[in-house]
Formats: sequence, C-alpha cells, structure tokens
Amino acid sequence: MTVNSWGNHKIRIMPLNHDTVMWSFQPSSSNQRKDWILPVKQGFNQKNYLGMNNSDYGGGIPMVNMWRKDGGLAVGLTETTLKMISMPVKWIKYNDYATFGLQYEYSKPIIFSKNDTIRTYDSFVELHTGDFFNPLKQFSNFMQSEKNLKFAKSEPEAFEPVWCAWGYERMFTIKEIINTLPKVKELGFKWVDVDDGYQIAEGDWEVNERFPGGNNDLRKLTDEIHNYGLKAKLWWAPLAADPCSKLLKEHPEVLLLTEEGIPQYITWWNSFYLSPVNEVTKLYTNNLLHRFLVEWNFDGLKIDGQHLNCCPPDYNPASKLTYPEQAVEKFPTYFENILNVSQQYKPHVVIQICPCGCAVNYFIIPFMNQAVASDPTSSRQIRLKGKAYKAINDQIAYYADHVELSDNGIDFASQIGIGGVVGSKFTYPKDNPFVKGSYLLTPDKEKIYKKWINIYSQKMLSKGNYLNLYDIAYDKPEAHVIQKGDTLFYAFYADKWNGNIELRGLEQNRNYSVCEYTSDSKNTFSVNGSNPVIKTSFKNNYLIQVY
Repeated sequence: MTVNSWGNHKIRIMPLNHDTVMWSFQPSSSNQRKDWILPVKQGFNQKNYLGMNNSDYGGGIPMVNMWRKDGGLAVGLTETTLKMISMPVKWIKYNDYATFGLQYEYSKPIIFSKNDTIRTYDSFVELHTGDFFNPLKQFSNFMQSEKNLKFAKSEPEAFEPVWCAWGYERMFTIKEIINTLPKVKELGFKWVDVDDGYQIAEGDWEVNERFPGGNNDLRKLTDEIHNYGLKAKLWWAPLAADPCSKLLKEHPEVLLLTEEGIPQYITWWNSFYLSPVNEVTKLYTNNLLHRFLVEWNFDGLKIDGQHLNCCPPDYNPASKLTYPEQAVEKFPTYFENILNVSQQYKPHVVIQICPCGCAVNYFIIPFMNQAVASDPTSSRQIRLKGKAYKAINDQIAYYADHVELSDNGIDFASQIGIGGVVGSKFTYPKDNPFVKGSYLLTPDKEKIYKKWINIYSQKMLSKGNYLNLYDIAYDKPEAHVIQKGDTLFYAFYADKWNGNIELRGLEQNRNYSVCEYTSDSKNTFSVNGSNPVIKTSFKNNYLIQVY
C-alpha cells in the first residue's frame, strides 16, 4: 500500500439554525497577511500549512478552531516543536457542514507493508463555548504545565511607550533622530527605535558610508538618546544575508540550502537564508550581539522580518542535521540563544520579535519579552492579534506597533483598549526628503498624541489582566475587558453604534461608577450589577472604566 498522507480529527461542524457564516481561528502565515480570525462561508477553503507557504512566509500556531454562537471545537498539536502539518478548513459549496482537522503530507509516498505502523503527532480536540480565546489559553497552559514550555518574563521597560525612527525610513540621518528627541521626550515616549538603513547590507551589520564616523556614530547616537533619559532599541533582520555580503564571501557554509543544493532566497530582502542551526551562524550572531548591546550600547533589539517566523528544511551538510526538517524544529533555539546572550550583556534587555504580517510561530514566543502587532493592516488586526497574545501569555508586553498603521493613522483607542503598548513613527520638525509619505507631527496631531499617551501612561492597561467576557465575532459591538485591581476597563468598537450594551463581569446587587475616561468631559454615571445594561451612542470606539 502506498501512503501519501495521514489525518487526525477531521471534524464536521454545521451552522446553527439558518446561519450562513461560522467563525474560525486560522493562525497560519502567507504573503496575503490575512486576519487570524476569519468568517467561513460556503466555498471557503484554506490549507493552513505550518511550513513555508511562500519564500518568506511560514510558521504559525498549531491550533485551528471553528465556532458558532453556542460554542465550537478546536484541534491542534501538543508536540514540543513546530511540525510541518496542515490544518485545513473547508466548506464545500452546497454542503450543509464545514470541515477542519489536521493533515500531514509526505514529501514522497511511503510504502506501507504488513505489520508496519505510522506514528502521528500528539494532538487534542477541545469543546468550548465563546470564541477562540478559551481553547487557545487552555492549549498554551497545557504546553506550559505538561510540556515544560516557559515564557520569558517581560521587563517593566517593555511596557513603556515607543517612538520609532522608521518615519524617516532607510535614508534617515542621525541629525533627524536627535532633532526629534526633545519632542519624543515631551510627549511621554520612553523608547527610541533606530530602524532599517544604518547597515552596509543584510548580513554585514556595520555602519554604511552615509555615516562618516563609522560605527562610532551609532554609539554617539545612543549616548545622546540616553542623555535625554530615553532608551534605545536597534532594528535588526537576522538570518538574512545579501548575496554580495562580506559574510557570505568569508563563510558560505552558513547558508541554508534547498534539496537541490542552492541557497534559499528571501524575496523581501533580496537575500539568502542563513541556517539557524549552523554553529558558525551562532558565533557570528553572538559577535553581533556584543556589538549592538555593548559597543553601541543599545538597550534592546527590534528583530524584524517575516522570514524570521519559520525556515525551510536545511540540506546543507555543514549544518550537521539528522534530517533536513530538523532545521524547522530547532529554529526557535536560534532566538533562545539571542535572548540568553543578550541578557548576559543587559539583564533588562527588551527583545522584540516582529514576524511581519505572519501568524506568530508559537515556539519562538518563549524567547521574546515584547510581542508586537507585526505590521497590522487595520485596527481590527491590532485588536485580534492582541487578544490572541493575551490568551497565549497574558503577562507578555504586547506592542501595538506604529499607530500610523491603524485606521486613519491615529487609533490609539485600539492600542490601549486591547491592553497594548502605544507606539508611533511620527517625524518632527520635518519629514525626510526621500520619503514619499508624510508622518509629520502637526499641531492638531500633537494634541491627540498628548491626550492618548497621557491616558496610556496613567492607566497602563498593558499590565492588566484580559478577561474573556465577549465573543469577538458574534457579540456586537466588539468588546474587550482589562482588569486592574478592582477596576474593569471596557473597550467597545464599531463604525457606528446607538443602542444598549451589556457590561458583563459585574457582581449582582452591587452599585458601580462608570467613567468615560477618554472623553474630554470624563462623564460619570452609575450602574447596578443586577441590570448591567447601558445605552450609548458612539463612532469608532467607546472606552470606560467601571469601579
């Protein structure tokens, strides 16, 4: 018998009553950068392969979930490493049910003979109510308690507001950054992220010819940032090297090779993949960490790029692997080493890993202490990614990325309401002449920034506990709740809303005060936990605290 694939837990789920849509959590990665939460209708089909789906995109969370208004089912893997498995979700047109499950496809058919066995992966099925949050949280708790997965602790500094120099883009100058620092400090930002553009090439992480002082220029920059009482983080895209880089000329053995023996191309960077498990790669990386954190004196790293979420199998003999797929399984150890070495140099270092547009590889989360919305395409993506991270590890600092990536470029309410860390890439007092778009901080924008950064710094919802009281798909308006002490912070979102809202999570027969803490008037009123319904109207967002 020839075997091409095997499957586990193929589940059929029927819509409730006459519903034509069900909802799903499908955390896989592709260059389409889709939402992790998707509606499923007749004709829907998504493979959700956890290996590489495009040259730069792969990895994800090994759990898929579908639910209706009355509950749902989740299936996933409880292996301790990422496996190259698919989690297909399909609703064939005219069928009265959708299907989802786990499927593994062999790269080559295997011959299955008498007395042979096939070992599948450790997996689970979970029945739940509500949306994806509870099964994802239970999965992550299981991985910690039963599989010994341990998450890095987020340093207090990881919760501080971030200003990033990416508004000046790759042709930034040190003078532009320094001239912005007074405004950065005035507005209440605590971090300065120096972004892409300082390096000679991907792979050659030394200062390029635009900086006449060479590597000393970056040290002078961090000194100036520190003189303002601010912290400095450096952008870095590891595991990529340009074909003409000095690194590859001197150490070609660090390349990740395909089955054909050629380098694996990274489209976005026009670069080649470095093997994450090669010892020379590790030594080279450790030398860079010393340069970044000791010689240049940065306080943290912004590790960036969609290629950092996964890698293809590595066929390079120099990598000394037992089998090529071992590179995928050992991929997170590369980031484990970065965290460990960085903490030796700077015990309170902030390590942010930004797999741009990807559904994060679950197995690299333990080695970051600042998660990120990773190039969100909308405010909703900021919120849904935030809810997922809160389910996986409620204690992690979740950086909501540049506010300019949110709806209308100023949706601080989505960053704060989900419990995210606020950030911006504004420019001041003028834009870089080489940048097509403008991120200039105008007087009107400055008023908005001051208001919201002050709110963030006062409330610090990013350090609160997320309460899963609302279904992100079926409950309207969209709602999130953060608890800090005995105060509940509710955040509601809709284009327009005029009607009743139930404040869930309140105690029966107890009177509460409600404050519209983001409004200029700070309107306050009362509600009783026995009838926790308020009537309100709003556009875009409505944030209140209840105590």
